[in-house]
Amino acid sequence: MSPEKKFFGFHKNVFGAGLASFFMDVSSEMVYPLVPLFLANVLGVNKSVIGLIEGIAEATASLLKVFSGWFSDRLSNRKWLMTGGYGISTLSRPLLAVAVGWQPVLASRFVDRLGKGIRTAPRDAVIAESVDQSRLAGAFGFHRAMDTMGAVVGPAIALLLLGYFDNNYRLVFWVSMVPGVLAVLAIILFIREKKRDTSMLAARPRLTLRHFDWKVRFFILIATLFALGNSSDAFLILRAEQVGIATALVPAVYLTFNLVYSLAAVPAGMAADRFGRKRIILLGFLLFSGLYYGFGALETPGAIWLLFILYGLFMGLTEGIQKAFLATIIPQEFKATAFGLYAAFVGLAAFPASLIAGWLWDHVSPAATFYYGSATAGLSALLFSIFIIASRNTVVRSTNKTA
Repeated sequence: MSPEKKFFGFHKNVFGAGLASFFMDVSSEMVYPLVPLFLANVLGVNKSVIGLIEGIAEATASLLKVFSGWFSDRLSNRKWLMTGGYGISTLSRPLLAVAVGWQPVLASRFVDRLGKGIRTAPRDAVIAESVDQSRLAGAFGFHRAMDTMGAVVGPAIALLLLGYFDNNYRLVFWVSMVPGVLAVLAIILFIREKKRDTSMLAARPRLTLRHFDWKVRFFILIATLFALGNSSDAFLILRAEQVGIATALVPAVYLTFNLVYSLAAVPAGMAADRFGRKRIILLGFLLFSGLYYGFGALETPGAIWLLFILYGLFMGLTEGIQKAFLATIIPQEFKATAFGLYAAFVGLAAFPASLIAGWLWDHVSPAATFYYGSATAGLSALLFSIFIIASRNTVVRSTNKTA
């Protein structure tokens, strides 16, 4: 690999990808915690419609990631696919800023998630292709750190703007375009893609569960069930405002959540390596069940603040660990297929999850939204316990046969 200019000890491409993710997360997190409040308080939209919007948005991003890597492998230039993805998300902001009904908000969220789905796979590929195998963990760790820092800075900027300009949502949406543009410029100025031989591309396996044994299928089923109760965080934000947290302080709540999440992620990964991924996954299901029950039952601002802190801990405990565990039970030759199927099933579940949550909020009670999520997480924990026991029995039988 030819020598390349380094920035702060990192390859130019790695630094550029990290910088782009930082700026885009600043832009996204300025907007995301305000969208449900904007829909409910300014546009007067009911919670069922908010659930529909968030469900479509999140399912779009999850499903597109399944295919974006496939397209990226067949294009001769990942850089411009990345540029397009970041640019598309940035161009979604004006739709939000000028919206006078929920339809433009849906279009904005759809376009934003479309951009995320397009850019993620080629960005990760550029990072992986830019450094030696011995430095991959450091490169991706730097990228994750930059991304998470953006998730802290974005709500902080929104908090300041809302406080200074009297809860002017539309102004925040317009200003969020600035870091989005900087993200696109970071890609253009820093990324220099390594040339690839496109004549030797291998055929991709089909997206089917037939390649996998019962453990992979059962685990994907459990993850899908959990996702059916894991509705959009928009409902957590709405709950925070409902119990009395001032609108201008909602970004501060979300900032705190992201900060705890970022601080917990590395220790959680170390704990998973030491105590076992299955134990951490089971703990995550149980913690989520308790947290969502708390969001439904507790109705004081102090309690909601505490629950958001614990929710950040939950994200740190679980984000990535399920994928790490999945990687240990799938055949080497079908890893990409397995991750694609996992993303597809979980992404499809995001749509009904938010739709059900919104319907329960409007037609039963706000608390019912969270009790439902608590119940599905509890059932997921029960099924995963059965999975652990069955896996142990399979190992014991296999050992006895070979003895």
